[in-house]
Amino acid sequence: MNLIEESFQNKEEKKKKRTTGIILAAIFIVLIIIISISAYLFYIQSTTMRLILDGKSNDNLKQLIVFENGTMYAPIKEIASYLGYNSYNGEYTKRSEDQSKCYVQSENEVANFSLNSNIIYKLDLTSKEGNYEKVVVDDPVIAKNGVLYATSQAIEKAFNVSFQYDQESNRIYIYTVPYLVQAYSARVLDFGYTAISDVFANQKAVLQDMIVVTKGEDDSIYAVVDVNGNTILEAKYENITYLPETNDFKVEVNGKVGILGNKGETKVQIIYDSIELMDSDAGLYVASSNGKYGAIDLRGNTKIYIENDAIGVDITPFSQNNIKNKYILAGNLIPVKKGDFWGLYDLNGNQVVDFIYDSFGYIAKTNRDAMNLLVIPDYEVLVACKDEKYTLLNSSGKELFYGPVADDIYMTISGGKTNYYIRVNDQVMDAEVYLDNIGIKKASESGNTSTNTTTNSNNTSNNITVTNITNTNNSTNTQNTQTEQNSQEQVQENSGEQTQNTSQEGVEQQNVEEN
Repeated sequence: MNLIEESFQNKEEKKKKRTTGIILAAIFIVLIIIISISAYLFYIQSTTMRLILDGKSNDNLKQLIVFENGTMYAPIKEIASYLGYNSYNGEYTKRSEDQSKCYVQSENEVANFSLNSNIIYKLDLTSKEGNYEKVVVDDPVIAKNGVLYATSQAIEKAFNVSFQYDQESNRIYIYTVPYLVQAYSARVLDFGYTAISDVFANQKAVLQDMIVVTKGEDDSIYAVVDVNGNTILEAKYENITYLPETNDFKVEVNGKVGILGNKGETKVQIIYDSIELMDSDAGLYVASSNGKYGAIDLRGNTKIYIENDAIGVDITPFSQNNIKNKYILAGNLIPVKKGDFWGLYDLNGNQVVDFIYDSFGYIAKTNRDAMNLLVIPDYEVLVACKDEKYTLLNSSGKELFYGPVADDIYMTISGGKTNYYIRVNDQVMDAEVYLDNIGIKKASESGNTSTNTTTNSNNTSNNITVTNITNTNNSTNTQNTQTEQNSQEQVQENSGEQTQNTSQEGVEQQNVEEN
């Protein structure tokens, strides 16, 4: 090989090495780019919000979530179907196309929402008690483009789900009660129990990391454990019922019931024949013993002696009144029956009305347009009956005219609007106009749900006679008679339109003072 050939060969080898180096460098750069892109995509994927429903990613549900001033919201009706609920406009038992209200319903439960309200009313359809559970959340329902939205807290409470947001990983985790019950079913076997209680209320305890379990023959022994199998209530009870509103347990032993806390402590001794939650805000239970009824607080202290024949009224005839609690009427009154007569206690356990009334509420008789009426809710007044005559009581138990004198106090619903009327001796007056004229404030205006009357109305309510409702008083002047006749005609012609002129108000005020 000569020097020329050797030099050429060296150049070719160097060229190949340089080419190889370039290719290797290019491959390395491409690999770096691929790794960088993969890392970036992984980062984007890991930081993009994801929603996991019952262990599975759900992009459709994720698209419904919005943030408003740092608070997470979801459209109520749209999210319902993902959580096993149907949804409707209006309010349960009082259905309408009112878009400012909606309710959701599953096989077991109903939850009612209202625009600008932070209160959710829930009804357990599997329970015979029929009382609504009142749930208060931090933020009210809002509207976006005509759609009602609730916070994640409200969604969690209303739909019985665990709703958790991991801000660091940007993950939303939603777990439904059926999923959690199924997930823990096998574990309770390892704990030495037979099954998880199939009672709907009991299954909700899993949302608080507690499980109501059974064992023994026919699953006749009840206990409560946490999700790790640690004992909360021993396996020795004939029955256990979880109380979501208080996060306690009603237990039964030898036919007697009491209340135990979620730490196993005794709150109400196991000595009663029955216990039912009256209201968690008031902190009261209805308790019975030997066929008599009374009220106790959440620690078992007596508030109303257990010596009465009934507490609470049957609200089934008053479905259109949309009564949420059969034990507390007009915001502050507990109806109590002794013998054949009814009286009233307040939420502090003080008797405010003696046992003098035959019943509470009006049952429609002959007027085909009239509907049964128990309370006028906006004003928090109660209808009472004695000797087949009716009167109105305010939330302090005071009568709003002398004795039961009305022949009818009823409601009508026309075009979605509810109207209330008082009839005495074939004369009819709009009840809300009457209440306005004697100084009764609406509950929303008074700022106090337990006493909805002004000082003036409390001082004058017992001075108001039948002449304020009808024009039957012979001493009433011609001007007052004409005014009330005009009012009656206005009520009949305009189906309860609540407007009166200044002269009428002056005449009626003069009439109050004269009587």
